[in-house]
Amino acid sequence: MKIRVGLGFDVHQLKDGLEFWIGGILVPYSKGGLGHSDADVLIHAICDACLGAANLGDIGRHFPDNSDKYKDIDSKILLREVIDLIHNNNFTISNIDSTICLQEPKISKYIPQMRRVLADCMKIDIQ
Repeated sequence: MKIRVGLGFDVHQLKDGLEFWIGGILVPYSKGGLGHSDADVLIHAICDACLGAANLGDIGRHFPDNSDKYKDIDSKILLREVIDLIHNNNFTISNIDSTICLQEPKISKYIPQMRRVLADCMKIDIQ
Protein backbone atom coordinates (compact mmCIF):
# COMPACT_ATOMS: atom_id res chain seq x y z
CA MET A 1 0.00 0.00 0.00
CA LYS A 2 1.34 3.42 -0.97
CA ILE A 3 0.78 6.13 1.64
CA ARG A 4 0.85 9.88 1.07
CA VAL A 5 0.71 12.52 3.77
CA GLY A 6 -0.50 16.08 3.33
CA LEU A 7 -0.13 19.12 5.51
CA GLY A 8 -2.68 21.91 5.55
CA PHE A 9 -2.54 25.24 7.30
CA ASP A 10 -4.94 28.16 7.37
CA VAL A 11 -5.36 31.41 9.29
CA HIS A 12 -8.19 33.93 9.37
CA GLN A 13 -8.46 37.13 11.33
CA LEU A 14 -11.29 37.16 13.89
CA LYS A 15 -13.54 40.19 13.65
CA ASP A 16 -16.49 41.41 15.73
CA GLY A 17 -19.97 40.65 14.45
CA LEU A 18 -19.12 37.75 12.11
CA GLU A 19 -20.21 34.13 12.54
CA PHE A 20 -17.58 31.76 13.91
CA TRP A 21 -17.53 28.57 11.82
CA ILE A 22 -15.05 25.86 12.66
CA GLY A 23 -15.08 22.20 11.72
CA GLY A 24 -18.32 22.69 9.83
CA ILE A 25 -20.32 23.94 12.80
CA LEU A 26 -21.36 27.35 14.04
CA VAL A 27 -19.86 28.07 17.45
CA PRO A 28 -21.48 30.85 19.48
CA TYR A 29 -18.98 33.69 19.85
CA SER A 30 -18.87 37.46 19.46
CA LYS A 31 -16.28 37.27 16.68
CA GLY A 32 -15.95 35.26 13.51
CA GLY A 33 -13.46 34.59 10.75
CA LEU A 34 -12.93 37.24 8.12
CA GLY A 35 -12.70 35.66 4.70
CA HIS A 36 -14.15 35.25 1.22
CA SER A 37 -16.02 32.10 2.26
CA ASP A 38 -17.30 31.30 5.75
CA ALA A 39 -13.62 31.34 6.90
CA ASP A 40 -13.70 27.86 8.45
CA VAL A 41 -9.97 27.45 9.12
CA LEU A 42 -10.21 23.79 10.08
CA ILE A 43 -11.98 22.74 6.90
CA HIS A 44 -9.66 24.88 4.78
CA ALA A 45 -6.60 23.24 6.36
CA ILE A 46 -8.06 19.77 5.79
CA CYS A 47 -8.79 20.63 2.14
CA ASP A 48 -5.20 21.77 1.66
CA ALA A 49 -3.83 18.65 3.35
CA CYS A 50 -5.89 16.35 1.13
CA LEU A 51 -5.10 18.23 -2.06
CA GLY A 52 -1.41 18.37 -1.18
CA ALA A 53 -1.18 14.66 -0.43
CA ALA A 54 -2.70 13.92 -3.84
CA ASN A 55 -0.46 16.51 -5.56
CA LEU A 56 -3.54 18.39 -6.77
CA GLY A 57 -2.55 21.93 -5.83
CA ASP A 58 -4.13 23.89 -3.02
CA ILE A 59 -7.49 25.29 -1.99
CA GLY A 60 -6.80 28.62 -3.69
CA ARG A 61 -6.23 26.93 -7.03
CA HIS A 62 -9.55 25.10 -6.90
CA PHE A 63 -11.62 27.76 -5.11
CA PRO A 64 -10.11 31.19 -5.83
CA ASP A 65 -10.94 33.95 -3.37
CA ASN A 66 -11.62 36.39 -6.20
CA SER A 67 -14.47 34.30 -7.60
CA ASP A 68 -18.05 35.35 -6.84
CA LYS A 69 -18.96 31.65 -7.03
CA TYR A 70 -17.26 31.08 -3.67
CA LYS A 71 -18.28 34.30 -1.90
CA ASP A 72 -19.71 33.38 1.54
CA ILE A 73 -19.80 29.68 0.56
CA ASP A 74 -20.22 27.02 3.22
CA SER A 75 -16.80 25.38 3.51
CA LYS A 76 -18.45 21.96 3.88
CA ILE A 77 -19.33 22.28 0.18
CA LEU A 78 -15.67 22.90 -0.63
CA LEU A 79 -14.61 19.89 1.45
CA ARG A 80 -17.11 17.63 -0.32
CA GLU A 81 -15.78 18.81 -3.69
CA VAL A 82 -12.19 18.15 -2.57
CA ILE A 83 -13.13 14.65 -1.43
CA ASP A 84 -14.82 13.95 -4.77
CA LEU A 85 -11.67 15.15 -6.52
CA ILE A 86 -9.54 12.93 -4.29
CA HIS A 87 -11.72 9.90 -5.03
CA ASN A 88 -11.83 10.68 -8.77
CA ASN A 89 -8.02 10.57 -8.75
CA ASN A 90 -8.04 7.11 -7.10
CA PHE A 91 -7.04 8.21 -3.61
CA THR A 92 -8.66 7.35 -0.31
CA ILE A 93 -8.36 8.97 3.09
CA SER A 94 -7.21 6.77 5.91
CA ASN A 95 -6.73 9.36 8.65
CA ILE A 96 -7.08 13.05 9.41
CA ASP A 97 -5.26 14.64 12.34
CA SER A 98 -5.66 18.36 12.97
CA THR A 99 -4.47 20.88 15.50
CA ILE A 100 -6.40 24.06 16.19
CA CYS A 101 -4.50 27.00 17.69
CA LEU A 102 -7.09 29.20 19.34
CA GLN A 103 -7.17 31.03 22.67
CA GLU A 104 -10.89 31.56 22.62
CA PRO A 105 -13.61 30.53 22.36
CA LYS A 106 -13.12 27.21 24.09
CA ILE A 107 -14.20 24.54 21.61
CA SER A 108 -13.55 21.19 23.31
CA LYS A 109 -17.26 20.52 23.86
CA TYR A 110 -17.88 21.00 20.12
CA ILE A 111 -15.26 18.50 18.94
CA PRO A 112 -17.57 15.44 18.85
CA GLN A 113 -20.04 17.34 16.65
CA MET A 114 -17.19 18.58 14.41
CA ARG A 115 -15.93 15.02 14.01
CA ARG A 116 -19.39 13.81 12.93
CA VAL A 117 -19.86 16.65 10.44
CA LEU A 118 -16.37 16.26 8.97
CA ALA A 119 -16.64 12.48 8.71
CA ASP A 120 -19.94 12.86 6.88
CA CYS A 121 -18.45 15.38 4.44
CA MET A 122 -15.43 13.15 3.81
CA LYS A 123 -17.48 9.93 3.57
CA ILE A 124 -15.38 8.22 6.25
CA ASP A 125 -16.18 6.45 9.50
CA ILE A 126 -15.34 7.89 12.88
CA GLN A 127 -13.11 5.31 14.58
